[in-house]
Amino acid sequence: MKVAIVYDSRTGTTKAAAEEMAQMAVSIGHEATAVAVQAASPADVSAADAVCVGSWTEGLFFILQHATKATMEFIDSLSLDGTPAAVFCTYKTSPGKMLDKMASALETRGGLVTGSFRSRGPQAPDGFEGWLNSLGQG
Repeated sequence: MKVAIVYDSRTGTTKAAAEEMAQMAVSIGHEATAVAVQAASPADVSAADAVCVGSWTEGLFFILQHATKATMEFIDSLSLDGTPAAVFCTYKTSPGKMLDKMASALETRGGLVTGSFRSRGPQAPDGFEGWLNSLGQG
């Protein structure tokens, strides 16, 4: 199964998490890529068998948390037709409701969001491997 992992990273933390997620997917038999939203092709991502979109958390400590504008614009460029999808974020204090907003945007584009993950650091978030396993074999 081809898994497209797309992320926006300011300091490299989200990029590192996305790359570890892609390595995890490959290790269990999927084909996977981790690409920055600025370099990703909406057509290629839309053609994947599963999609995971991530962002670092913008906001003010405990309020106004949101995904980056680039992340949300990329989501708006996708055309998913029931494609399994997930969202993830990296954060320092609190991600607030940003994952719910990202998931809602993916669902608006036709994605079937079955995973939502967060990580405080540059590692793959807890639960991601379970989501990959739920997709079936690669």
